[in-house]
Amino acid sequence: MTASSPTSPFLLGLRDGLPFIVVVGPFALLFGVVATEAGLQLSQTMAFSTVVIAGASQFAALQQIQIGAPTLMVVATALAVNLRMAMYSAALTPWLGPAPFWQRALIAYAIVDQTYALSVARFEQNPAWSIPQRVRYFFGTVTPILPLWVLLTAVGMLVGAAIPGWLALDFAVPICFLAIIGPMLRTPAHMAAALTSILLALVFSGLPYGSGLLLAAVCAMIVGARVEIWAEARRT
Repeated sequence: MTASSPTSPFLLGLRDGLPFIVVVGPFALLFGVVATEAGLQLSQTMAFSTVVIAGASQFAALQQIQIGAPTLMVVATALAVNLRMAMYSAALTPWLGPAPFWQRALIAYAIVDQTYALSVARFEQNPAWSIPQRVRYFFGTVTPILPLWVLLTAVGMLVGAAIPGWLALDFAVPICFLAIIGPMLRTPAHMAAALTSILLALVFSGLPYGSGLLLAAVCAMIVGARVEIWAEARRT
């Protein structure tokens, strides 16, 4: 792969994104099954997956719906879980910010954990790539992930009852996030935020409507930011 090849970044992104089919597929199937159990119609579920495109946020919102949480709590939970997308956008801005507006709009729509993690890693490895090459790489990672998410969500709804229990589709959720988060724990700030979120999620687990998760997430971001400021001050 050479930086001068106009098509290689897209193909590289496509290749890098393909392994995530192993976890995105079962994740999408599981969401379709859970959405059916929660009483959502096919059209509602497909709109959910197509508009939101955020598995963890969608599962969190469904859980709130199933326990009868107020609408405001459902929305707040989904937004809190998706706050990481704002951080992803900020991290991608130095690499993709100069792209045309319509491309940035599509990128914003297509940012998920996998496309972000793959893109940041490759951009750091190839700092000489031009903006068009970076954009092509990003959409290469999107190609095998997002269409599969939407398609298999529908399959999960339509044939979910026929999926044997021994397949244990719920394995995809923790494995997906471990595969994404593990390699990214490279600094004390990252590790401090991860440890804080784990500990406080356990401490606050008894709070109603899953609000403990929201508190843990906010506290983890604060701790991570403070550790990053402290580390930067020590370096300078």
